[in-house]
Amino acid sequence: MTNAKTSATVLPPSHRLAYILIFVTPMLWCVNYLVARWAPGHVPPHTLAFGRWLVAASLLACFAGPELWRNRAFLRTHALRYLLLGALGMWICGAWVYIAGRTTTATNISLIYAASPVLITLLSIVWLHERFSRLQALGVAIALTGVVHVVIKGQWGALAAVQWVAGDLWIVAATTSWAGFAVLQRRWPTPLGGAAQLCAVSVGGLVVLLPFMLWELAQPGQGSLSGYAIWLMVLAGVCPGAGAYWCYMYVQRQLGVSRASAQLYLGPLYGATMAWLVLGEPVGWHHAVGAALILPGIWLVSQRLPDKAPAATADQLAEERGAS
Repeated sequence: MTNAKTSATVLPPSHRLAYILIFVTPMLWCVNYLVARWAPGHVPPHTLAFGRWLVAASLLACFAGPELWRNRAFLRTHALRYLLLGALGMWICGAWVYIAGRTTTATNISLIYAASPVLITLLSIVWLHERFSRLQALGVAIALTGVVHVVIKGQWGALAAVQWVAGDLWIVAATTSWAGFAVLQRRWPTPLGGAAQLCAVSVGGLVVLLPFMLWELAQPGQGSLSGYAIWLMVLAGVCPGAGAYWCYMYVQRQLGVSRASAQLYLGPLYGATMAWLVLGEPVGWHHAVGAALILPGIWLVSQRLPDKAPAATADQLAEERGAS
């Protein structure tokens, strides 16, 4: 009996890695915040998104090429799926965020994006029938409170003064798109591994992004891309592209959609830390308070639900009676 209890509480290596990646993935995604700050005036949004996913797809193809070739019949059959996933995850959640940054504030972007884990959780419960306990729901509420506290710098009265502009609609669309992307990844089964799946989705995104990129580059006054612009594409393709998306998809496969989405709550906290280290932006007490709420909230959300005990068969009951 003791051995059975002990084995039930030991996490498999894949799950242990997934729990570690919950805290690593947002760090990779935060590199995109820096790229977004550096990109204006150097590279248009759709061109940046196209370059980002071209780098990511090329890198992933080096590892997943043979697997993609073996599953080429599956990819041909479900090509429309990958076009849709690419549109949701690479076009809307990529270029549209860069477009929104031209007219809306960072506060509005962070506030709207903070709702994405909640939306993902609701969709996964309703659409995927994922189990979600009251304790995990409490964790969502606590973590979301911490996110808002960081974004508004502890000034809760500032919520009433938030002004909504056209760019906010782009972020609302991106947030909704990300929720759909995350849930569809789980709903549509695939024989592909993580790297191959992400590579296929990236190619779908490139197909969708291509006409928009060509339109941007054909605009009057748009010159050739500089070396700095290409460097931004490579940086975005390696860290928030291939790295962050692969980690997110791995966590999602191991722990489920709703628990994987909890890592998105770390974005504002990690973003503030990275902005302090790289851009010299100040860190205040509101960041510490936010961390004190976000981290326990994520811990609650990531708790494993107890497995449902299978019903004993007649043979098992007979064996137990005989043993007694």
